[in-house]
Amino acid sequence: MSKPESSSVLDRVRSLVREVARFGAVGGLGVLVNLGVFNLIRSLTDLQVVRASVIATLVAIGTNYLGFRYFAYRDRAERTGSGRTRELGLFVAFSAIGLVIENGILFAATYGFHWDGPLASNFFKFAGIGLGTVFRFWSYRTWVFKALPAAAPVSLVVEQRDGQAEVPARTPETAAN
Repeated sequence: MSKPESSSVLDRVRSLVREVARFGAVGGLGVLVNLGVFNLIRSLTDLQVVRASVIATLVAIGTNYLGFRYFAYRDRAERTGSGRTRELGLFVAFSAIGLVIENGILFAATYGFHWDGPLASNFFKFAGIGLGTVFRFWSYRTWVFKALPAAAPVSLVVEQRDGQAEVPARTPETAAN
């Protein structure tokens, strides 16, 4: 949230609600991409469940970065050069942790409990996405797309600099010279 510290609690809550809504819009599209690619891979190939899920998650991470950078967090500091590289590196790192959370749940259900039918796989994939999303929301807003403090107001008062000579007033004596 890029509001100054003196903003009211209501303003902060409104800002958080707007942020959650934008994050949810991008995340919702990411969930559709993730589940769509997952089910497409599962129906067209013999790839194992968790491998198909990891590929689908990677595709969703790519689409989500674009959505977060250019829609959900577009009002955050526009980074160029090394700042953008740092942002992308943090995004990939936290997304990888989210990937492990998401697919760890599917892995446990599939290989620990042998719940590997299409309905069970989609249920645990969706549950993993939910837990991973909570982690991603916290990490992205805290570390990746940090809000910068509001800029201090600019003073319009012009001050005389030290050592600057004053122009002497014209007197009759200096005018004659």
